[in-house]
Amino acid sequence: MKKLFNFVLVLAVAVSLQSCLAGKYMSNFALVPERHGVDDIPRTRHKADSLLPGSTAWFDKLYAEGVIKDTVITGYRDFKVYGCYVPAADPAHANGTAIVVHGYGDNHFVFLYLVRMYRDDLNYNVLFPDLQYHGYSEGDHVQMGWYDRLDIEKWIEVAHDIFKDDFMVLHGVSMGAATVMMASGDPLPDYVKCFVEDCGYASVVTQFNSNRKQSFRIIPPDVLQSASLVTKNRYGWGFWEASSVKQLAKCDRPMLFIHGDADDFVPFSHLQKNYDAKVKGYKEMWVTKGARHAESFAKYPEEYKQHVRDFLKTVREMK
Repeated sequence: MKKLFNFVLVLAVAVSLQSCLAGKYMSNFALVPERHGVDDIPRTRHKADSLLPGSTAWFDKLYAEGVIKDTVITGYRDFKVYGCYVPAADPAHANGTAIVVHGYGDNHFVFLYLVRMYRDDLNYNVLFPDLQYHGYSEGDHVQMGWYDRLDIEKWIEVAHDIFKDDFMVLHGVSMGAATVMMASGDPLPDYVKCFVEDCGYASVVTQFNSNRKQSFRIIPPDVLQSASLVTKNRYGWGFWEASSVKQLAKCDRPMLFIHGDADDFVPFSHLQKNYDAKVKGYKEMWVTKGARHAESFAKYPEEYKQHVRDFLKTVREMK
């Protein structure tokens, strides 16, 4: 009996150790990718032009002319975070301010198509930051939107101080969309009027579990618990608390939900989970047929602009 007990104990320790090692690997793999930061700028500039040709030339011209400016603030956990801002094409008649939030592994360059849409087509002032561990921002890991929302809440105040608008929209794609949804459940200034989320995930744990099934089928789901504990010990947050749907349940301001029905990276099913979670206030849903992950604008650029334009018009007309 004692031998059996000792065997079971050794087996349990071995399994626990294996799970801990796997958890550390998964946390590192997901949250501390080797390719990031300044070294990744050339790739992301190329990606920006692949999504909308001429994007970086547009940016470089306005930056050289001093129209696009950059700034650095102290973000959450005292890391320096970087951002750019640009006034509306017709500043005297600006319709408001948009904050554009990029996705995982991206930076302020990648979604220049949204910056151009808001500035040139919708006549909005725009602020577009680098999240921590991305672009020119500091940081020790990818925060998956959870702590990023706290930096965005600082950027909200910065953008308002710069442009003095009383109408602000937050617009994010992928992890940026999750960031926006997570921020939407927090107390925000009254001038933040609405949100646009494009292909954001319902929660970090559901997204990582989907990634696990796609890329690491042999790893059991229990490893996510270990990876979450590693993340909690290292960075102060866990996978289960980082939830878009929990935050959306507290959101009472208008939101436009966009998702491609061919998205298999952030599965299309997340759209309905997010949409259903928002039980207060106005909401709209737009499904882009045949669009894969973060392809809605590339596949339907004019329709995308019109949906956002109409949504913002509807919000403005609300009392």
